[in-house]
Amino acid sequence: MKMAKTFRAVLIALPVVFLVFSGCKVGEKGDTKSTSSTTAAASAEQTVDQKVKVEFYVMSMCPFGVKVEDAIAPVLKKFGGDLDFELDFIGSIKGDKLTSLHKEPEVKGNIAQICANKYAPETYFELVSCMNKNYRQIPGNWEKCAKDTNMPMDKMKACYEGQEGKDLMKASFEKAKARKASGSPTIYIGGAQYRGGRTEKAFTRAICAAYKSKKPKVCADLPPPVKFPVTILSDARCKECRTNMIEQQMKSLFPGAEIKVIDYGTDEGKKLFAELGTKQLPVMLFGKDVEKAENYARLQRSLKPHGDKLMHARWARFDPSKEICDNKQDDTGNGKVDCDDGDCKYALACRKDADKKLELFVMSQCPYGVKALDAMKEVLDNFKGKIDFKVNFIATEEGEGFRALHGQPEVDENIRELCAIKYYPKNHKYMDYILCRNKNIRSNEWKSCTGKSTGIDTKKIDKCFSGKEGKDLLRKNIKIAQGLKVTGSPTWYANNKFRFSGLDPETIKNNLCRYNKGLKGCDNKLTGPSKKKGRGGGGGACK
Repeated sequence: MKMAKTFRAVLIALPVVFLVFSGCKVGEKGDTKSTSSTTAAASAEQTVDQKVKVEFYVMSMCPFGVKVEDAIAPVLKKFGGDLDFELDFIGSIKGDKLTSLHKEPEVKGNIAQICANKYAPETYFELVSCMNKNYRQIPGNWEKCAKDTNMPMDKMKACYEGQEGKDLMKASFEKAKARKASGSPTIYIGGAQYRGGRTEKAFTRAICAAYKSKKPKVCADLPPPVKFPVTILSDARCKECRTNMIEQQMKSLFPGAEIKVIDYGTDEGKKLFAELGTKQLPVMLFGKDVEKAENYARLQRSLKPHGDKLMHARWARFDPSKEICDNKQDDTGNGKVDCDDGDCKYALACRKDADKKLELFVMSQCPYGVKALDAMKEVLDNFKGKIDFKVNFIATEEGEGFRALHGQPEVDENIRELCAIKYYPKNHKYMDYILCRNKNIRSNEWKSCTGKSTGIDTKKIDKCFSGKEGKDLLRKNIKIAQGLKVTGSPTWYANNKFRFSGLDPETIKNNLCRYNKGLKGCDNKLTGPSKKKGRGGGGGACK
C-alpha cells in the first residue's frame, strides 16, 4: 500500500476531515462494463419481508479492508438469512492483465476468495476471515485456510489456477468500477454509501436502520444509541465549510446525536461565536455524553473542554469577520467589496495572471518539501533564467512567535531561508543555501551552509534571523499561504492561478509548461518520478 510517512496524515483538507476514515486508494483506467456480482448466500432462514443489501468493495491485502471484514464477520452470522451480503474487489483491467494496488499477490488473494465465494457461498467468509489473520502472507495462506474451513479443494484449485478465477475477478473489478469504488473499503448499506463507524455494533445499527418494515430479532435486542446534543456553528456564506456534509456524517457516526445547526449570520450565531472566543468556523460543540458513544474514539483527540461541553475547532478555516472575496458584497461594512478590501490581498480570486511564474509553498523541514526544493535545481537549470520562481512558507502566527508542524526548529529555518531569499535573490543564489541545508535539514549547523561553501554571508543571515527583520519576513510571507488556504507541503502554483502537486523535475516542468505554451525548455526531458517507489507525479505531503 502506498502509505506516505507523514507527520500528520489527513485525507481531505476540509473541516470534516476527522469524519473521514482511512483506506487504500487506487485510480482505475480502461473501458470496462459492469457484469456479474459475487453474492454470499446465507444458510439461515429469512425472517423479514425484504433483505437489506450490504456491499463491500475491498482489496484483500489492504489493512483497512481487512479491518472492516473482521468487523462485519460476526454481523453476518447474527443476521443470517435476513442479509444480502456482497463482497467485491477493487482493481484494474489492462487488456488481459488484472492489476491491483498491492500487485500480483493481492490479485491472487482476491481470486482465492472469489473462487471460495462461488463454490462455498454459505461458508466462504470463514476462509476470508482465516486469510485476514495473516493478510501480509496472502496469497500463500489460502490453501491452508481453505482446508481449515472445509472448502471444496478440487474445485477451488481449478478455479484459482485456471481461467475461471480470472473471469470472476474481472467481473468483480468491473462491478467495483461501476460503483465508482476506488478506495478500500467502499461500503454500501441499503443502496446508500455508508460512512459511519466500522465496528460490529456500528454495522449492526446501520443495517437495522436500513430495514423498511419488519426487522430481525437482533435489532430489537440492540441497545439504543447514546443521546447527546451537538451544536454546529457555521456560516452559510462559507463554501468550504460544507455544513450539510458535516451534519450528514455526524448522523451516520452518531445515531443518537441531537444536532442543531446555528448560522453565524443570526444573532444567536454571533453571540455564540463571541462566547466561544474562536476566530474561525465551523466549530462543533458536543455534550459530555459523547464520551459514552460508540465512535467517540474517532474524534477524542480533537476535542477540548469548553465549559460543560467539548469543542472541536481543529479544522476550522473560515473567518466570518473577514471579507469574502468573490461574492460581490461588502461583508465587513467598510465600503470595500471583494478584492478592493485588504482582507483579500492574498486570495486566489484576487490574484492576477503572471506568465512564467512558479511558486512553491513548503515547510522547510518537511521531507516532501525538501524533495520538491531539491528538484528545483534541475528545473531552474533547464529554464535558464526564463521563469520567475518564488519560495513561500507554511506556518501560523501564535502570540509573539510562530507555530510550525515540525516545531521551533522549522520556524527558525523558515526565517533563515527567507533571509537568504531577501539578500540573495539574483539568479536564485539563495538556493545554494537551501540545497546545502536540505542535505541535513534537521541539523542545527546551518552556518556550515554559509561562508566560502556557498558564498552566503554568515553574519548577514544571522543578523536578519536574530532580529526583528527575520520575524517580519516570516510574518508577512505566511499570509500568502493562508490567503490561498494552502496547508500541504509541497504545494505549487503556476502563473499565480493554477495549483498542482509534484516532487520530481519532469512533473514540475510539465505543469508549468501546461500554462505557458512556447516557453523555451518545455521540450526538454527532465528526471521523472521514481518508478521504484511507484509515486507518480503527486508524491506525499506534510499537512
